[in-house]
Amino acid sequence: MKRFLPYILFAMSVVVALFPCNAQSAVDRESEVREAVTAFITTRTAGMGWDVRIRRITISDALKLPEGPIDYEVVASQQWEGWGALSMAVLARQKDRLVRNIPVRVDVDALAEMVVTTRQIEHGSLISAADLALQQREISYNSNRAARKIEEIAGKKSRTTLKANQPVRADQVEKVPLIKSGQMVTIIAENEVMKVSVAGKARSSGGEGDIIMVQNQSSFKEIPARVINSTTVQVAF
Repeated sequence: MKRFLPYILFAMSVVVALFPCNAQSAVDRESEVREAVTAFITTRTAGMGWDVRIRRITISDALKLPEGPIDYEVVASQQWEGWGALSMAVLARQKDRLVRNIPVRVDVDALAEMVVTTRQIEHGSLISAADLALQQREISYNSNRAARKIEEIAGKKSRTTLKANQPVRADQVEKVPLIKSGQMVTIIAENEVMKVSVAGKARSSGGEGDIIMVQNQSSFKEIPARVINSTTVQVAF
């Protein structure tokens, strides 16, 4: 036994060296972690035009960390959109040494001004500005892609029935065709010095700004053209 005593003492000294903190030197740092998480969320959502409210910050572990200055790094998914529930990690470092990896869960509410319907709009109906209003709503999985400006929706046709008092997404509407397939149109091509126009026939329908196929009635060649108005399309020159 005496022969092994030096080795036992050496092992005990190693354990003491690896665990220099005792209960007396550890302090509660929960408020600091909460401040770090709040600052991270505030920075992440800055400039989005949202009213962000942190509903809950849940820290499951007791936050006893060493005395002295601590640096905190919040690590979260790059795909997080800034609202909803998220699990993240807070890395606590002291003098560039990681002393704790702290799991944290947050629940964030975000309110944004979005376009909502003032009445039910049937499938295929033309939507006017009077059918819409701007209201502040909580962002959710259904409304995070809602239009933010009335002019994005007004003047278009609904692709599905839109219920009253609901946010409207851009993919729920479509432009009203100014030109319909089979219609005769004027095809123009112009640059700084000249302008040419020929008769054509639309081979597809489209609204203002859309690219449709048209047939040149002189050459019978089909070419892509941009819709200018209800009778005119323009091709690149």
